Amino acid sequence: MQLDIRKFGHKKDESLIEKVVSVNRVSKVVKGGRRFGTAALVIVGDGKGKVGFGTGKAKEFPESIRKATDRARKIMKHYPLKKNRTIHYDIEGNHGSGKVIIKAAPPGTGIIAGGPMRSVFEALGIQDIVAKSIGTTNPHNMVRATFDALDQLDSLERIAIRRGKTINDLFYKKKKNEKETGNKTKKNC
Repeated sequence: MQLDIRKFGHKKDESLIEKVVSVNRVSKVVKGGRRFGTAALVIVGDGKGKVGFGTGKAKEFPESIRKATDRARKIMKHYPLKKNRTIHYDIEGNHGSGKVIIKAAPPGTGIIAGGPMRSVFEALGIQDIVAKSIGTTNPHNMVRATFDALDQLDSLERIAIRRGKTINDLFYKKKKNEKETGNKTKKNC
């Protein structure tokens, strides 16, 4: 369920994308009856590789959404993207019984992902990606599993430095001299 935050009178920062993923009415049974409250899950991103999520609880919807948005802004984290369009390589993430598989996609594919994962990718600024959720459909677990997968991302520059190679070495295998391989096949014939 996606809601527009402006309906609740929340002050919106123009540079950030805020998505309300789920809003839930919860109750607590006490001696005199039930006490009702609300719980919200919000994703905040800048559309340029920075995203975070937060949860909030309060008596009213606007207050729980505000709390969740504030928490999401505090824990925003930068993730490396390939050409500001997709991820560098395929990843998997887990949280509880939820498992997500996220794959890079060629230009023009769009965001092929369900529910809460789509909100994360839109806020992150990804344009082409394929994702599948296996197991739970609980939005909280799906979002946490998606962030677990994103935490595994690393830029190609950092991978190359860590392995002591250049970026070209990561992509292209060094070929043996074609003359040597050609000579061996002629001798064997």
